[in-house]
Amino acid sequence: MLRLMIVDDHPVVREGLRGMLESDPRLTVVGEAASGDEAVVRARELAPDVILMDLRMPGGDGVAAIPRILADRPGSRVIVLTTYETDQDIVRAVEAGAAGYLLKDTSRADLLAAVVSASRGETVLSPSVATRLVSRMRAPAAESLSPRETEVLSLVARGLTNAEIGRALFISETTVKTHLLRVFGKLGVSDRTAAVTTAMDLGLLIR
Repeated sequence: MLRLMIVDDHPVVREGLRGMLESDPRLTVVGEAASGDEAVVRARELAPDVILMDLRMPGGDGVAAIPRILADRPGSRVIVLTTYETDQDIVRAVEAGAAGYLLKDTSRADLLAAVVSASRGETVLSPSVATRLVSRMRAPAAESLSPRETEVLSLVARGLTNAEIGRALFISETTVKTHLLRVFGKLGVSDRTAAVTTAMDLGLLIR
């Protein structure tokens, strides 16, 4: 019987997942946690085979907890179960050691199959997540932004106008526009909003 642990900061989500998972005779939920930090402690105590991990939680980020859990329990498999599917979130989770990345609209049958597959060492991904990863791998890597371009774009993300950015960085408004045009070219976008969104998805800007 597979031993599962559920990590989510919403009690109603944990209760729903527990009921769904324990309806399968192959599985038993040995415990729950409400944050990444709590999950690290509970995983050490409970020795689960598979952990369903929410991504963003107060009291400890889910992705940050994954390598800490695997350091203690290298045999455990962590599946991220979240509502978020940005490139940045997916790549962070995979790089941290997640065995899978599923969305919370995953059906009961697919979730159960994913848990069993992950326990066997297989990688499990929601179809839309798999598509995003394949597209990212096929697309040419975006050029890195220079430190000044990153500065300018981070101020754009905060809602500053070109003039305000110029005053903040002690450069002319024309220079700000030049930096932005270079950013647009590197990211393959045509406006400020798309530049910020794309840079965040690529991990070039922190949300």
